[in-house]
Amino acid sequence: MIELSTKLEQLRDIARAIEQDNVTTELKAGATQLVFGEGNEDAEIVFIGEAPGKHEDLTGKPFVGAAGRFLDEMLSSIDLNRSDIYITNIVKYRPPNNRDPLPAEKQAFLPYLESQLEVIQPKLIVTLGRHSLNCFLPELQIGDCHGQLMTYRNRALLPLFHPAAALYNGGKRQILLQDFAKIPAILEKIN
Repeated sequence: MIELSTKLEQLRDIARAIEQDNVTTELKAGATQLVFGEGNEDAEIVFIGEAPGKHEDLTGKPFVGAAGRFLDEMLSSIDLNRSDIYITNIVKYRPPNNRDPLPAEKQAFLPYLESQLEVIQPKLIVTLGRHSLNCFLPELQIGDCHGQLMTYRNRALLPLFHPAAALYNGGKRQILLQDFAKIPAILEKIN
């Protein structure tokens, strides 16, 4: 097992590389700061969203707005909190006006995300929303596969609806809560 401090330093190196490599210069120019990710570097679960929003851009932390509060509520429902997990996005700079990240932007950040996963070595990757899912499994539709355990490069992957979708659609909220409740049993099975 890699020491935590070593993992933390490796993650910091990846964040520095994103800035030094000028990944998506236009997004970077319009953003307040890089929103790299946070949490436990030795987490069993990594949650991956699509891109930072306004609140995330201002704080430099992922999932701190309304969707983040709902994510915290769901984590609590399975006896977890943010210190137990690692959370990040595919795209690390806020797209203008919170638009969806473009395919080229997602592609530009994917190698850095892969590096994050390589350092953390999670047992389970949880994708939040279609953009996150389609970075790993582009042929799948979130509506067809949410809550079903998949495999990506020998890692367990669980696609879920994005918490923001549940804020605007009560039906999705219940589905997301049900899918989220599967996480402990999935982890137990993996272990």
